[in-house]
Amino acid sequence: MIIQSHQTLISTPTGNMQTSVYRPLESGTYPTIIFYSEIFQETAPITRSAKLMAGHGFVVLVPEVFHELNPVGTVLAYDDAGKDKGNADKFSKPLEQHDSDTQSMIRFIDEQIYCSGRVGTMGVCIGGHLAFRAALNSRIEGAFCLYPTDIHSNTLPCELGNDSLSQCHIINAELCMIFGKQDPHVSREGRELINTTMQDHNLLYSWHELNAQHAFMRDEGDRYDPAIALSCYQMAIQLFNRRLS
Repeated sequence: MIIQSHQTLISTPTGNMQTSVYRPLESGTYPTIIFYSEIFQETAPITRSAKLMAGHGFVVLVPEVFHELNPVGTVLAYDDAGKDKGNADKFSKPLEQHDSDTQSMIRFIDEQIYCSGRVGTMGVCIGGHLAFRAALNSRIEGAFCLYPTDIHSNTLPCELGNDSLSQCHIINAELCMIFGKQDPHVSREGRELINTTMQDHNLLYSWHELNAQHAFMRDEGDRYDPAIALSCYQMAIQLFNRRLS
C-alpha cells in the first residue's frame, strides 16, 4: 500500500507529545499500531520500520517517548552522547507516565475517522518494554515486543509493586516476545524469569529466542541482521492481522 504521513501533538497529563502518524493513502478505517521507539526516539530506522508496517494496512503512531524531557522533535544520535542522554531519560521517566501516554494515544485513536478502534503495540529495546507495558491497558489486543529491556530487572522508575512483570497477570492481549540470545542487555536468567512468570499467569503468548544481538532490527550499524529482521516483520504482520482485523 502507498502511505501518507503527518505529525500531530497529542495532549497528555504530562504535556504535549509529538507523534508521527503513518497510514494508508487509500481512504478507509484501519487498525492502529502504537510503535514505541528506542531511547533515541524517532530515528531514521524507526521511521522506516513504522512506514513498513503502515504499508501493510495499519495506522502506525510513533510517539516521542521522552517528550517531557526534551524539546519537541528531539532525535538522539547513535553515539555515546546520545546513548548517555537516552539512558538518563529512561531512568528519569516513571512507568506511570508512559501509562498515561498510552491512554492519551488511545483517546486520540478513538477520535480519528481513519482508525477502526482496534489497537496493538510494537516496540524495540525500551520500546519493546513499553509495548509490553501498554498491554496492561485493556484496549490493547496484541503486542509485539522486540528485545524488551528492563522487564526482568525492574530498573525503571515506578511505584512499589507496579513494575511491568509484577503486573503482567492483568494482560489479556496476545503477546509475541522476541529476544536475541547474544543480547547482553537481557541475560539468559532474565529471559527465563520473564518466560516463567508469563507461563505462571497463563498469558497468551509466543516466545522466540534468536541467534541475534541487541538492536538486530536497526538497519544502521554492525548488529543489523536483515534476514532475521524480515522474519520478525512477517511475524508482526501476522499477529496484528490475526488480532486486530
